[in-house]
Amino acid sequence: MCSDCDHPASRVEEHLATLRRCIDARGWAVQAVERDRAHPPWAYTVGLTPRGLPELVVTGMAVLAAGRLLDDTAEHLVHTCVPSAGQRFSLPGGPLLEVVRVARPWAHLLVSARLYGEGIDALQLVHADEGGRWPWDRDYAGVPGGQPVLGVRAGRRGG
Repeated sequence: MCSDCDHPASRVEEHLATLRRCIDARGWAVQAVERDRAHPPWAYTVGLTPRGLPELVVTGMAVLAAGRLLDDTAEHLVHTCVPSAGQRFSLPGGPLLEVVRVARPWAHLLVSARLYGEGIDALQLVHADEGGRWPWDRDYAGVPGGQPVLGVRAGRRGG
C-alpha cells in the first residue's frame, strides 16, 4: 500500500493545515470537488464562518470557474452585506445568480463543518445557464449531472 493509504488521517490533517494557511492569508479558502460519473462538480468556501458570515457553495459549475465565482463573491461579501435568500444578482463578468439558503450545510460542506462545527450557515449561489434558465426550468442546459439545489428557494413560486 502507499503512504497515503497507510496513513489517511495524516493526509487529511495535511490538507486542513494547507487550508488554514490559506484562510490565515486571505480570510477564506475554496474547497473544490471534481465531477465524477454520477455527480456534477461543486465547490465551497471555508473560513467565512469565523467572520460571522455564511459559507458559500456552488454546484454544477467547472471547478476553476466556481473557484473564481466564490472568491469574487466572498470578497464582495466581506466588504458589503450578506445577500438574502431569494435575491438575484450578478458580479461583473459572472452569471446571473439566485441565493438559496442551504438546508443542511454540515452535510455538504464537510471541511467547513469539520473546522467550525455542524452549526455552520451556508448560502448556495445557484447560477442561470447561458440562456438565462435556472435548474428548476424545464429547458435548463447545465453540465452533465445538472446543478443540484441544496435548499428550498425563498419567496418564489414555481419556476
